[in-house]
Amino acid sequence: YFQTFERLRIGCKCLYGFMGFTCHGFNVLKPVHDTFTGGRGKDGSPIITFPEFSSFNEVSDEDFVNVVTYLSSIPSIGFIIILDRRKDKWNSAITSLTRIAGSFPGNLQLVLVLKPSRLLQRAIADVSMRLHRDDFKLKVPVSMLLSVWTLNMSYQDDRQSSPYFKCKCFYAIENFALTVKSTAQMLQQFGTDLAETELPNDVQCTKDLLITHTENHDKLKVAHHFYETVVHVASKTESHILNPDEVENQTTVERCVKIFCQTKKLDETENAFEQFWSRHHLKLEQCLQLRHFEQDFRETLLGLSDTGDCVLYCVFRSVQESLEKAQLHAQHGDQLIQSNHYAVDSIRPKCVELRRICDDFSNEAKKKRDILTKSLEIHKRIDESGVYLLASQAVDRCQTQEGAEAALQDIEGYMNTAKEQQLSHLKDLSNQYEIVISELVKVQMKLITAEYICTQLNPKVYFYSLIKLHIMNELIETERLYVEELQSIIEGYAAALNDPELFYLIPPSLENKKEVLFGNLPEIYEFHQKTFLKELENSAEKPELVGTCFLKRKEELQIYEKYCQNKPRSEALWRQCGDSMFFQECQKRLDHKLSLDAYLLKPVQRITKYQLMLKEMLKCSKNSEGTAELEEALATMLDIIKSVNDSMHQIAITGFEGNLNDLGKLLMQGSFNVWTDHKKGHSKVKDLARFKPMQRHLFLYHKMLLFCKKREETSDGHEKSPSYSFKHSLKMSSVGITENVKGDIKKFEIWYNGREEVYIVQAPSMEVKNTWVSEIRKVLTSQLEACRGISVQTSPSHGLSLIKNFV
Repeated sequence: YFQTFERLRIGCKCLYGFMGFTCHGFNVLKPVHDTFTGGRGKDGSPIITFPEFSSFNEVSDEDFVNVVTYLSSIPSIGFIIILDRRKDKWNSAITSLTRIAGSFPGNLQLVLVLKPSRLLQRAIADVSMRLHRDDFKLKVPVSMLLSVWTLNMSYQDDRQSSPYFKCKCFYAIENFALTVKSTAQMLQQFGTDLAETELPNDVQCTKDLLITHTENHDKLKVAHHFYETVVHVASKTESHILNPDEVENQTTVERCVKIFCQTKKLDETENAFEQFWSRHHLKLEQCLQLRHFEQDFRETLLGLSDTGDCVLYCVFRSVQESLEKAQLHAQHGDQLIQSNHYAVDSIRPKCVELRRICDDFSNEAKKKRDILTKSLEIHKRIDESGVYLLASQAVDRCQTQEGAEAALQDIEGYMNTAKEQQLSHLKDLSNQYEIVISELVKVQMKLITAEYICTQLNPKVYFYSLIKLHIMNELIETERLYVEELQSIIEGYAAALNDPELFYLIPPSLENKKEVLFGNLPEIYEFHQKTFLKELENSAEKPELVGTCFLKRKEELQIYEKYCQNKPRSEALWRQCGDSMFFQECQKRLDHKLSLDAYLLKPVQRITKYQLMLKEMLKCSKNSEGTAELEEALATMLDIIKSVNDSMHQIAITGFEGNLNDLGKLLMQGSFNVWTDHKKGHSKVKDLARFKPMQRHLFLYHKMLLFCKKREETSDGHEKSPSYSFKHSLKMSSVGITENVKGDIKKFEIWYNGREEVYIVQAPSMEVKNTWVSEIRKVLTSQLEACRGISVQTSPSHGLSLIKNFV
């Protein structure tokens, strides 16, 4: 294809060279205002005009000879030359005359010189012509003219007016030469562009390329049309008589074109170009068709990519439109293949893929339609069974006895007519469609079939089963959220302390304090994420087993005690650096609405939330499977919460010289009014002690009872956790207790070493008193049982002394 363009380009260049033009030479000789040389004298001699042009001297001799050879190639008896130098200096006229005299190849009849119009230059011209006329070696007369009027009156044929009399005699050959040159350049550039063009990969780029190439081709067609105009410029009707100029112009053009056509075969080149263009244009159009086909193919695949697991019946109509579109697109691909498209190997596999997808989709849609039809029938039966009457009972309504009884009355009223609903048919549906129905529907159907409701459960048990499912679902969902929040704290804050990009934002007070700020939070996260959440999820459909989850992980849940013990240190550190840019940047990255301190409270809030949910579960589980485990789990969680709470107070004890860990487990702690009575004390002290109580905070351990004074302080506007200043201690092996004290039922008596020291303790309530008395008795009893085995081997009086401690 490129060879075709090259041949045409070379042909045009040859024609251009044959005519004897160069761009520079032609422009120099071309007059202003697009009027050309031409006209005739009174005797019919052709006139060649050299109009005034300041750069004429810059034209090379070769260019000048080529141009005047072309202009004088028309057969003639002689030429008249008009040399216009009215606005120039006479020296320029001398140079032009010398060049004409030495280079003009044709016969000269007369040379007319329009002298410079300025007075001085005109005088110089008159003198110079007289002195140097022979130097020009012109064998024809040279006439000096003062004006165009003189030229017109003396030498110009009125019928063949020159450009100076506003004649626009058109010499098409000059324009044709320029057009040939321009066309040659366009062909060369166009051929190069086409040879280097790669077909685009998208619709818009292909459109743009097709438009651009078509426009370039149209420009070349315009140039060719101009060539045809020149070839036939002299063609007239038979009745028209050509003037001498037209005859000579026609003769010259026909000779030039004939020579060119004979040597370069212009017509063959044109035909080859048009054949190439037809093939190239067809390929571009086919490329555009292919890109449209590929684009529609991708959109079709997107529309039919997946029917999903839950296709609704109402969606089928819109999807059917996509299916029809895919089939039409495959037919379009068949048409492209039949039209001998160049990309058949790319189109055919896509048509096959479209038809395969349509078949698969149709089959899948039919399956989904069958499933939906069956599901619709099942849900109609579920509606008839009254399941929504049961499931719609609000959990809050059952928090009171009155609300629960009202809900049960609704259910029992329905059960009176349950036989009329033919619930047995629902069981048949369950067995028939077991493969296609979801797990949730299976659970619902199991709960509401006639056999399950009428023979295995009464309405009350069933109603409470639904409530337990709601509570279990809430427990699992909140557990998932809790794990996600712990993960965000660890990854968004704790891990960020090791991020090099944030080093410059970390406040100095936070350096090497990560364990202080976060405590054992990673340990808590790992336990819940890997173990506890999964076990709760496994109990989703059997909420009665949830108590076992808590009992099984009783030891692991003790990790909260360590976290809560560290909490006061964490809060103190947060007060120092919580407003730093480091925490603000971390919060911004996490898109958290609350700051870190709020999230560090999540573990404390979570451990107290468990016992509330277990209590709700117990309300719905009286005398049913798993009740005993739920009760034990609740007691375990309450004990853990109590231990956590006690441990937080224990770490605030100051002034105790021993090791608190040596005192055994902390059993109880609380604030009381305390009176003292010492037998060996001063009588005034005894009397004073009876009337003025002391405020003391007591800590009960297995081995010792501590008396402390509670102190509450504030700093920087923040309320600090209380501290407990140690005052006194009693070994539990020497402690006795009197449960009732005259005058106040909330008082009890603790005495030491045979009542040498007596402490009257007033509790804030009877409940608190009974709890403390009971716990102290347990400690003393455990000590008695431990000593029973050794009392026989040592001294019976030791065991007796322990028994006397119970009064």
